[in-house]
Amino acid sequence: MSFGDPNNPYGQQQPPAPQGQPGYGYPQQAPQGVPPQGGYAYPQQQAQPGYGYPNQAYPAGPGGFPGAQMPMPGGVKAARVILFIVGGLQALGGLAALLGGALFASAFSSGSSEYGSSASDAGALAGGVIVGAGVLALALALWPILTAAKLGKGRGGVRVSGVIYGSLMTLFSGLSLIINFAALGSDNAAGAIVFSLVLALIQFGLSLWVLVGLANSAAGAYFRRPQY
Repeated sequence: MSFGDPNNPYGQQQPPAPQGQPGYGYPQQAPQGVPPQGGYAYPQQQAQPGYGYPNQAYPAGPGGFPGAQMPMPGGVKAARVILFIVGGLQALGGLAALLGGALFASAFSSGSSEYGSSASDAGALAGGVIVGAGVLALALALWPILTAAKLGKGRGGVRVSGVIYGSLMTLFSGLSLIINFAALGSDNAAGAIVFSLVLALIQFGLSLWVLVGLANSAAGAYFRRPQY
């Protein structure tokens, strides 16, 4: 008996498989117009990033590693704390002026028969002016508070806002110093003038600290840092 004998039923070759029917384990061919699919008729899926990892990689720093975040300089930290304190004190002063003006106006309006109509009108006008000043102080208090809140992640625009506020604060505190020194040299100098002079000195020092802390080269490099 020889292999491949046509008379031997066990030696006959198997007929070839019809075309279009792939063997077991091979991907099927999709009909015309249907996108190709992976093995076992399952669609191919793109690789998904691992859990907890972002889809985009951070820009590489030196050596191919992700760039490290630049720490906030000490001058910027000090300026941020000062802006928060000044904004909070300004907001408290605005609230005090608002309440004081309202009480002042109501006191004159309730005692109009005692003070007279002209005095009542003048008291109501003065109370309205004090209330308006309180509202303005509250609105301006948002400037240093919002600037300080955005210094951590802000860019150059936040720095410019802080520098402008520090410059205005330095200007007005300097003018207050000049006025208080001039009043202190007079013969009618009182304890209130000394107290006002001390407050002006403190405000002038804090405003200079804010201005220098945000205008130096370290602050400039910090606000020009790449943000990842």
